[in-house]
This record gives sequence, structure tokens and C-alpha cells, in this order.
Amino acid sequence: MKEKYVKLAALAVTIVVAVATSFAGVPLNNLQGTGGIAFNPLAYTAGKAWEYDGTTNLNGIVSSPQIGGWYVHLDDADIDWFAVSASLTLLDRLEFSYGYGFVNAKKYGDKSIDSNNIGAKLKILDENAFDTAWVPAIAAGVVYKRTNSKTVKALGLDNDGFDYYLVASKLITQTPIPVLVSAGVLYSDEVVNGVVGHNHYGVSCFGNIDIIPAENIAIGFEYKKGVDAGDHITNHDYYDGHVAWFATERLTLVAAYAYTGDKDKFYSGGSTRDLGVGGGFVLSMQYQF
Repeated sequence: MKEKYVKLAALAVTIVVAVATSFAGVPLNNLQGTGGIAFNPLAYTAGKAWEYDGTTNLNGIVSSPQIGGWYVHLDDADIDWFAVSASLTLLDRLEFSYGYGFVNAKKYGDKSIDSNNIGAKLKILDENAFDTAWVPAIAAGVVYKRTNSKTVKALGLDNDGFDYYLVASKLITQTPIPVLVSAGVLYSDEVVNGVVGHNHYGVSCFGNIDIIPAENIAIGFEYKKGVDAGDHITNHDYYDGHVAWFATERLTLVAAYAYTGDKDKFYSGGSTRDLGVGGGFVLSMQYQF
């Protein structure tokens, strides 16, 4: 089974390197629906300007919507995670998003975990504001998350909670190869990204870096520090390496490998330190209308 996913990821990377078409762009809809990469939000808001010949001009009022789909197979823990979402932006500044996730964690006795995520993001500062070339885009956001995981009751957790974040993102074009950098702080009560449940709030941080060697290719790394959710419950740090192919002006395809921590933490005598569910391959398709 693992060999199958290795070949699939290798094929995706080969396609990305071999084909050159036009540019789509970020943000993607992340696993919770928020405009970002996979786990982390970006300061950019979702949705393109409308392009049509009608008499009513919606540009500047509401963006066109964008949708995203994710498939995560955490092979170590034999977990399949599917996520779909939609987002758009009002007044070029206020993003709204909704994401639905379905997790099959049969190895943990929970074959049907549903998660719902409702997000809002306010862009506080535009990139390159004040006629500069160095000011990052800055945004603040909130995500309401709810899960029906059976582990909630087993660990004495809550079914729902909020993420609050502040993030800055900048595309650096003065370098030989353009580089996108992003960093932020997160205030959350999540346990295993909120899929397992919610407990006490803690402060975390996150960051992304991507190089853009061609107009339609991005290669990058993502990091999210695990939140300390109190009562001796901590989340492991998350990492992923990814390749994105902006296949057309509207379609983006992503292949990645993610690691979320030691899967055996849930089996080792009820330990709740550095909780994780292993690693595995990630595929995503995004479309901007």
C-alpha cells in the first residue's frame, strides 16, 4: 500500500515539473476552508475578481468563489481524511469560508468523524502598502470548529472551539527566484487539529516558505507548532513539504507529504503528550471561479 502512494506522489511531482501552463495562485482553501496552504492560513484573501461582460460589476463588492478538496492518507495510522470547502471575499477585505471534513480512523475505533469549520478573515493591511516593496499583507481571523469524534468523550474534551490567528505574508520578488514567506501566531484549544476535540486554550505559531521557480510551480515547506491544550494534553508539531502546480488560470493541483507526530501516543497507556497520527501523502485540487 505504501509503495502505491510513493508512486502516486512521484507521478504528481513529475507532472508538475514537466508541464508549463498559465498561473492560478494562492491562497488555496486549506483543510479547514480558510485561505492558506494545507494547515496554515495566509494573509491573502480568497477569490478572484469577476470576469464577464454583464452590466453589473461585482468587483470590489464580492469576489468570485473558490472551492477546494483534500485527500490525506496517514499511512502510519491507517487514517483517511477527506475535506471539501468553499470561500469568497467581500469588499476585497473580509473573507468567509466553510469547510467540511470526514475522517475514517478505524484503527482508533472511530470510522466516521465529521468536522465542520466556519471561518472569517479580515485583511488589515495590503501587501506593499504605502507605495513600498517590503510591507507584508497582514490579516486576522477566526475559525469555529466542531467535531463529533468519539474520542471527545473518552478524553473528557469539548466538541467545539475556536481558532484565533494573526498572520503576515509577503511575496519577495527581488530575489533571483520569487519567494513567498508567511508567519503567524495562533490561539487555539484544538486537540489534533480539532478533529479529536477541544480543551483549554494555548498559544502557538506557524509558518510557510515557498519558492516559485516557474510561473506555474511552487515548492514549499509548512510548519505548525503543536498547541498545549492543558491538562497534560499537547499536540505534536505538524510539518509538510509540498509541490503545487497552477495548472490553468483557475485550477491548482497539490501533492505533499505531511507528518503530524507519533501515532502510537494514543496507544501508549493513555498518554496525551505530543499527540499525533503519523505521516502520509496528501493530494489536493483547488478551483477559483
